[in-house]
Amino acid sequence: MIASRGMGNISPSKMPKGKEKSRRDDTDFTEYAKGGKVKSVAKSLKKAGFYEAGKNKNKRLGIINKVTTKPQRMEIVDKLFLKKK
Repeated sequence: MIASRGMGNISPSKMPKGKEKSRRDDTDFTEYAKGGKVKSVAKSLKKAGFYEAGKNKNKRLGIINKVTTKPQRMEIVDKLFLKKK
């Protein structure tokens, strides 16, 4: 794996490792650990300053794009616009 700019070299020993597994039909695969929980969107938005006074629409959209993932943004849009009709 190539390191991103500014990160320096990443030691191969620090990279995630998977367990080599095989099935009866000779399909081998590598299983990695399950990821962690996603933080609350509301808490992340509050910490980033979304709810502070004096923010215009463009600044709020920028905060949403920085803090959330795409599925979370789609869910927010659905809540805001589609359920009001």
